[in-house]
Amino acid sequence: MKHLGNVLYITTPEAFLSLDGENVVIKKEEGASTRLPLHNLENIVCFTWQGASPALMGACADRNIGLTFLTPNGRFQARVTGRVKGNVLLRKKQFEWSEKEAQSVPIARSFLLGKISNCRKVLERAIRDHAMLVNVEALTGASNFMKETLKAIPQCNSTADLMGFEGSAAKIYFGVFDHLILHQRDDFFFKERNRRPPLDNMNALLSFLYTLLTNETASALETVGLDPFVGFLHRDRPGRPSLALDLMEELRPVLVDRLALSLVNRKQIAGKGFTQKESGGVLMDDDTRKAVLVAWQERKKEELMHPYLKEKIPFGLLPHVQAMLLARHLRGDLDAYPPFFWN
Repeated sequence: MKHLGNVLYITTPEAFLSLDGENVVIKKEEGASTRLPLHNLENIVCFTWQGASPALMGACADRNIGLTFLTPNGRFQARVTGRVKGNVLLRKKQFEWSEKEAQSVPIARSFLLGKISNCRKVLERAIRDHAMLVNVEALTGASNFMKETLKAIPQCNSTADLMGFEGSAAKIYFGVFDHLILHQRDDFFFKERNRRPPLDNMNALLSFLYTLLTNETASALETVGLDPFVGFLHRDRPGRPSLALDLMEELRPVLVDRLALSLVNRKQIAGKGFTQKESGGVLMDDDTRKAVLVAWQERKKEELMHPYLKEKIPFGLLPHVQAMLLARHLRGDLDAYPPFFWN
């Protein structure tokens, strides 16, 4: 089993990364720098404009260290990848199946079953743990709707129908999401899911965390030899990591939604850490972004019993494990792709 590695987050906008021997050098200002050994790193995520030297990019590609560039506000810019690795026959099978609904729909169904089941689990846990603080009737109604949707999905035979169910379930789920916010409701209310740009603090937090999850899911797919841009549920579009979006659907409620709610409800972040621009978009300040990144890393270290593997793994390995199981299905080692069901 793969081990959970370290992720280096560069949040200082003026920082520039370079290579010195086997070390990454972080230059923040003239005469000031930090050195870290590359062998300790699994990923480097830069929220900067300055970038990195070609030598460091090459070293990361050779060592299979993910190197991703985001804007200081968390919008994706680019990922550095080296030579295509993995089994070419596996990728050919992926491309072939993505074009045929007979093969792609069963995989897409599994992604969607995992997502809706895990969204329902988020609601059920809120009812169980905070019955005196939440609108039990509203959450129960949403949970029951999702329960019926889960019964209907196995009969779907087209991705168009599946996306219709996905849209309906997402509307119901986010329609009651505001009931899950127990504290700081004046600063972290939630009316609807919006992005590009996010128009309130809660959406800004969710979008930032979804970006982190997308990056880690795409990296996991590449690691097992799959192409993150060729999906089974989401349609292929230039520049869109469709398979990464497919795979992260079942992981969003567990890794992102629960963490976002915890950060707000436990008052680990505050409304003053967000600013609304004249355009209406909301941005996080540096201190809030760092607090979120620390919480993200801590969450990834927590362990759970994987329902299919029947062994304990860190939450941070979920993208890799699910990517590995998908690759095994495409190779013919598994009869079906087993989605992640949170217990």
